[in-house]
Amino acid sequence: MKLGVFTVLYQNLAFEEMLDKICEMGIEAIELGTGNYPGNSHCNPDELLENPEKIKEFQRAIESRGLTISALSCHGNPLHPNKKFAAESHEVWRKTVLLAERLGVSVVNGFSGCPGDHPNAKYPNWVTCSWPPEYLEVLDWQWNEVVIPYWKEEAKFAELHGVNQIAFEMHPGFVVYNPETLLKLREHVGPSIGANFDPSHLVWQGIDPVEAIKKLGRENAIFHFHAKDTYLDKANIRVNGVLDTKHYSNILDRAWTFRSVGYGHDEKVWKDIVSALRAVGYDYVLSIEHEDMLASIDEGLSKAVSLLKEILFKETLTEMWWA
Repeated sequence: MKLGVFTVLYQNLAFEEMLDKICEMGIEAIELGTGNYPGNSHCNPDELLENPEKIKEFQRAIESRGLTISALSCHGNPLHPNKKFAAESHEVWRKTVLLAERLGVSVVNGFSGCPGDHPNAKYPNWVTCSWPPEYLEVLDWQWNEVVIPYWKEEAKFAELHGVNQIAFEMHPGFVVYNPETLLKLREHVGPSIGANFDPSHLVWQGIDPVEAIKKLGRENAIFHFHAKDTYLDKANIRVNGVLDTKHYSNILDRAWTFRSVGYGHDEKVWKDIVSALRAVGYDYVLSIEHEDMLASIDEGLSKAVSLLKEILFKETLTEMWWA
């Protein structure tokens, strides 16, 4: 396993300055944002695709520091009912695939997207319950008329350009938000659909990340991993449950809050997660995503790095000598 980082946390640093900084911390892989929600401050497809020499310089800067690219990330909503927003997300997705082909990167991370509730809707509609019955009608329309047709076509496009791992972050607010919905899309689209497994979005829904890893791992459906933690405020949850629309900065009153690795769940939980990944054959990158309101970027990242360095398995498995 390799230790990585989603470099958007250092988007205000120049590209090579960012590379030097993370190298000093012992990080081995980088996940690069290419636009949409993550921005493209370190990896702009328009600039790189138009200039082969820039791509070579870009690769040299990474490889000369002993780093690899774990994934390109273009989290957006290409299914957004706002046609302009959807078109922009779609364009970034396609350019990201083309850039991944040029860079030899097989994993592209993103969101599944979420449509509205009818063709003329204005905003996305994330359905979270099955009654009144019109909600099931919305879900049926979203999946069968929008989601499945779109990703079937885009999976073909990705395959044509050497991207065989479309890794969705299971994120509430989008149609793929848990293992069941991920596997539903995979069943309809094909094995190029998998997870950018981020436990932080699962635990507040009541999902055990170890059991989710086992479920998806049996299907070879984990393509990438985000190392991010979530603190569950059990007192607030006992009163109001886990659905929470208060701003992330309202920490004392929220049901849950994103934290640096080790500050939502203890080291034992993270050891169990790493062990589950090992058990299902995942031997790729754990990419730290820092979104902690209580820690600076440098300190939050360094604490995550420190914990994960201690618990990652680095050596190749040997034969079972004792049985």
